Amino acid sequence: MHFVISRDALLKPLQMVSGVVERRQTLPVLSNVLINLDGNELSLTGTDLEVELIGRTAVDEATGDGAITVPARKLLDICKSLADDAVVEFTLNDNKVTLKSGRSRFTLTTLPAAEFPGVDEEPDSFSVTIAQSRLAELLDHTSFAMAQQDVRYYLNGMLFEVAGDYLRVVATDGHRLAMETLAMSNEIAETQQLILPRKGVMELGRLLGEQDEITLTFGQNHIRAQVPAFTFTSKLVDGKFPDYNRVLPKGGNKVLLGDCQALRQAFTRVSILSNEKYRGVRVMLSNGELRILANNPEQEEAEEVVEVEYQGDELEIGFNVSYLIDVLTTIDSKKARITLSDPNSSALLEADEGSEALYVVMPMRL
Repeated sequence: MHFVISRDALLKPLQMVSGVVERRQTLPVLSNVLINLDGNELSLTGTDLEVELIGRTAVDEATGDGAITVPARKLLDICKSLADDAVVEFTLNDNKVTLKSGRSRFTLTTLPAAEFPGVDEEPDSFSVTIAQSRLAELLDHTSFAMAQQDVRYYLNGMLFEVAGDYLRVVATDGHRLAMETLAMSNEIAETQQLILPRKGVMELGRLLGEQDEITLTFGQNHIRAQVPAFTFTSKLVDGKFPDYNRVLPKGGNKVLLGDCQALRQAFTRVSILSNEKYRGVRVMLSNGELRILANNPEQEEAEEVVEVEYQGDELEIGFNVSYLIDVLTTIDSKKARITLSDPNSSALLEADEGSEALYVVMPMRL
């Protein structure tokens, strides 16, 4: 196996797949990247057994197809260290890989391609095709609400709900919820729910670009996302996502409109003097204004008053300020609409216009 390739052409897919490769592995081969040459097409594969990523590129010249695995981190560091316009000559001989570029020469150890674990092929259930930029928006608008290391493992990921006329993504950590729905026509008989794990969501979001459409194929145990440059595969979480419809607040009668940026900045300033552990702030709503109060065990206090569009009964309610800031940072419209009902009910936040995303934040007792 021998090929010649420009440094840039090799570096792009290598950087893409090395993000999946974990440094500390129980299996030595998982620290490696699988290099596969087929004609003039070179594919590089990285996996951590949960997420698999294949990047593809073309070589300038090649002799002899083949496959081998080499240490991912070392190969990446070598490529990064070469000059921008360098050309790399890659040769496999006696289970050793030699890289030559100009006057530089590197020899790397290898492990057989046969030892590299692949994702089991399974009968694909259904596929949806969506613009990459639109999918990136869906993930951006909701992924912050995923749990990180919750014992309820099904919360450490994102729900994809696919029906005949929409794709909906939902994330929650039990204290807040983010949801966005995209109208589209899918060839699917009944609504399906699948949970993509947190790492899969983050890796997929990192890969998405502006151009082209991407095809998402959902199987029983895996999701696969495919474009010409790469194929991304992730295991699905085996579990049942909570019924998010029960969490959405119904019948809120206090609706206020406020400048998104002004609200975010006010909550950010007040948060400086909130309790570092509980992050609680007191929100007091009255005609035309929202007062935000915070204090901490050191007896320090902060207060902000923000003008809002509201007429109605007064209300006092407590929230985790970090959750409100996260939502207001994500909403990309000028004004935010907040719907409240009483001190014990969740708040519903949404953009005043231009977005279908909904956010729910549970109240705090202060």
